Amino acid sequence: MDDEVQQPEYEVGTGMLCVFGRQLKLFRERAGMDRARLGSLTGYSASTIASFEQGRRIPPPKFIDRADEALEAGGVLCASKEEVARAQYPAFFRDAARLEAEAVELHVYANQAAPGLLQTAEYARAIFLMMRPPMDDELVEQRVGARLARQEILSGRDAPLASFVIDEAVLRRPIGGRGILRGQLEHILLMGERRNIEIQVMSLDCEENAGMAGPFTLIETKEGRRIAYAEVQNVSRLQTERERVRALEAKYGIIRAQALTPRKSLAYVEKLLGEL
Repeated sequence: MDDEVQQPEYEVGTGMLCVFGRQLKLFRERAGMDRARLGSLTGYSASTIASFEQGRRIPPPKFIDRADEALEAGGVLCASKEEVARAQYPAFFRDAARLEAEAVELHVYANQAAPGLLQTAEYARAIFLMMRPPMDDELVEQRVGARLARQEILSGRDAPLASFVIDEAVLRRPIGGRGILRGQLEHILLMGERRNIEIQVMSLDCEENAGMAGPFTLIETKEGRRIAYAEVQNVSRLQTERERVRALEAKYGIIRAQALTPRKSLAYVEKLLGEL
């Protein structure tokens, strides 16, 4: 892996989705089926099948399994499931999403918005709706679904040990409205009760904050690899050089020391919730 990875934004209708769509169409035509017939066998409408074939929508794994069987594709379509699933993320985040899914430890500092792994659907949707240039509604829903799917790693049997330090400004900013913020704070409280998750708040009253350079994530994989991820304006960097990762690890340790303790942090979130 390169020490730094920079990739452009992913767009629906390009890349892997179009390749899969062309394969799907070829197998369908070889089988002598129209879209309506394939749709009836897989549980999807003809218009949705058209969207899959044109690379405009991301086919879910269950559709790929059913289509592979119905079209007697011999596993060719199923072989694309992992790459198709990765297409649900913007290009700049795909490598980080793969590493995140393999993590045994995750440590996140957030000072712009609630961490994606802790976001509610409503909060995530509000963020995507604010993007400029604007996303179309279909892409917004795809991104929301992808963000919620990522969160499954925190509740599985092999869930990583995860810690989050969240700037108080994030917890006060009513993205999408106060109702959405209330739901987000309630969700953070619930997540903070899990034994594998520690949540801390960087109080606005704190006179020292080592995280002023921006948000970042530290990842340790099952193989013992340690990676740092940082993102700004849809440009991402995955850093693997030990010296750079060690510097961010040291910074995160200082940030945690400066923040409120996990117990005091959850009490503080409850206080903020009461103020809404």
